[in-house]
Amino acid sequence: MNVEDIRLYCLAKKGVTESFPFDDTTLVFKVMGKMFALFNLKENHSINLKCDPEHAIELREHHDFVLPGYHMSKKHWNTIMIDDRVSDTILLKWIDDSYNLIVANLPKKAQNELSKLH
Repeated sequence: MNVEDIRLYCLAKKGVTESFPFDDTTLVFKVMGKMFALFNLKENHSINLKCDPEHAIELREHHDFVLPGYHMSKKHWNTIMIDDRVSDTILLKWIDDSYNLIVANLPKKAQNELSKLH
C-alpha cells in the first residue's frame, strides 16, 4: 500500500483533516481535532495508530513489524512499519480501529456533529 492510498483512505472518513503540525515529514490525520494516525513520509514508511492498551501489547507480541508508538504513549499507540510483512487488509483494519477508538472517546457534542457530516 502506498502513501497516497493510505492518505485517501484516511481522508475518506467522516470529519478527518490532515496537516503537518510537527514537521514536513509527519502527516497527521485528525477526526474532529483528535489525532488517530501519524504517517511517517520518510524513506522507511511507518504509521502510528491508537490502539486499546491490551490489544496493543498483543499485536506487538505477534507481529515483528508492530512496535511501541514512536514519540507517543507506548501504552495507547503502536508504530506499524509499512512493508511487505503487513497486508493492506490488516493495515486498513487497524486504521479503522484507531479512528473508531478516537470517535468513541469524543465528547457527545462532537460525536453528534460528526454524525451529521456527509
